[in-house]
Amino acid sequence: MKLSIYRKEHFNAAHRLHNPAWSDDKNQEVFGKCNNPNYHGHNYDLIVKVSGPVDPDTGYVYDMKLLKDLIRAHVTDKFDHKNLNLDTDEFKNLNPTAENIAVVIWHILRNKVEKKYDLTVRLYETERNFVEFSGN
Repeated sequence: MKLSIYRKEHFNAAHRLHNPAWSDDKNQEVFGKCNNPNYHGHNYDLIVKVSGPVDPDTGYVYDMKLLKDLIRAHVTDKFDHKNLNLDTDEFKNLNPTAENIAVVIWHILRNKVEKKYDLTVRLYETERNFVEFSGN
């Protein structure tokens, strides 16, 4: 029997979408308001899904407190109230799009959650815009 558990967390972060290889006009054309040289921010909602068998001894798929602690220690504490472009190593040379943020978070957590579990990261940049990455 395989089940999925979900943990929802929240963080606030600023970023600027910008490709340094492009002209200012092209960056503005492609990224619009998201290319603001003074950055802009989002209230991100993060949902982490862990799937696997139910442990017959605990009744858990995965310990929710452990998942909460992993997300907070390695994701939200790292990115919350930060300028992703300026304050994080992960995005010094990587455009902090929602897609790239989700992939980075997935890789961070994949290194912490045992491989016997399937892992999916869903990141809401706004209430209506979100991305999902499962490592495939």
